[in-house]
Amino acid sequence: MRQIILDANFIMSCVRNKIDFFEGINLMGIQIIIPKQIISEVEKIAKSRQKLHNRETAKLALKILKKSKFREIDLGRGHADKKIIKFAGENPVMIIATLDKEIQSKIKNQKMIIRGKKNLEIV
Repeated sequence: MRQIILDANFIMSCVRNKIDFFEGINLMGIQIIIPKQIISEVEKIAKSRQKLHNRETAKLALKILKKSKFREIDLGRGHADKKIIKFAGENPVMIIATLDKEIQSKIKNQKMIIRGKKNLEIV
């Protein structure tokens, strides 16, 4: 079974654009993996003093994560983006779901993106 790692900005963008990413990815027959560091990042946004819109999106994202099935992994200490890049390099068949241009440019793995604000696509 193919596997995908979700990044915080991907999760937040899907929630903001009302994309049911769990259903979409599961219909593709792909197992979802979310690092603990990414969940922590979304929790920090939900508790932060950032724009109300970002906080509310993060809170909704956490509710979705709590009711959804996925595998949680620990990438270790350090910056989450750097850990995802390192993990991707060590696992070349892993799909990486991110909208972060820096991560996209540094990995050779297949990537999942949002096309046209509503469609999930692997490129």
